[in-house]
Amino acid sequence: MFKAVLDLIFPPYCLACNANLEVGESLICTNCRFDLPLTNSHLTSDAKLEQKFYGKVKVESVNAYLKFVKGGKVQRLLHHLKYKGEQEVGEMLGRMYATVLKEVNMHERIDLIVPVPLHKKKLSMRGYNQADCIAKGMSEVWGVPWTANVLQKGRPTESQTKQADRYQRYKNINDVFYINLPEQVRNKRIALVDDIVTTGSTLESCANELLLEGASEIHIMTIATAT
Repeated sequence: MFKAVLDLIFPPYCLACNANLEVGESLICTNCRFDLPLTNSHLTSDAKLEQKFYGKVKVESVNAYLKFVKGGKVQRLLHHLKYKGEQEVGEMLGRMYATVLKEVNMHERIDLIVPVPLHKKKLSMRGYNQADCIAKGMSEVWGVPWTANVLQKGRPTESQTKQADRYQRYKNINDVFYINLPEQVRNKRIALVDDIVTTGSTLESCANELLLEGASEIHIMTIATAT
């Protein structure tokens, strides 16, 4: 009853386009769900995505769900996820992406879902890790476990997009991540999950640490790609 009254006073709106949501819609309106810019990288290999990691780290696959366009719907959704406390957005996008990937049996190739971690200072400030939300949503659809405990970030870093060249990005991210519970990643096929891939340096560093501790395969999966 209280929620119904509250919705009358403050009607829920679509986080992608700001239109009022209809009955039965949640977070994203039906029009936006069908209008999101898909990459379809799970159907056809994406050379731009793969080149971010080629010759740098051995990954079995690189996939992104949506195309990131400045000022577009995907940017607005990720903004709500990262800065507005809308953790449900991450879980929903994780479920949506996992459903798409399940159509090509990707879940059968994964033993463990590992989100890219935040440094404890940023985690304390934000209160949650957006990649955890995505991993949780994917886990619900796949029935594959996820954990935020095995991969840790040892020191804070600046945004990779602020680094002038690859060497600066390498220095910024080198020796940042470590494996807290190596026995949980050994001989595991791991889905390494994040909200967006930009330069790829952060995911590269995480993948390297997982492989060094005995992970058998790394599959990179992000909600968006800024290509």
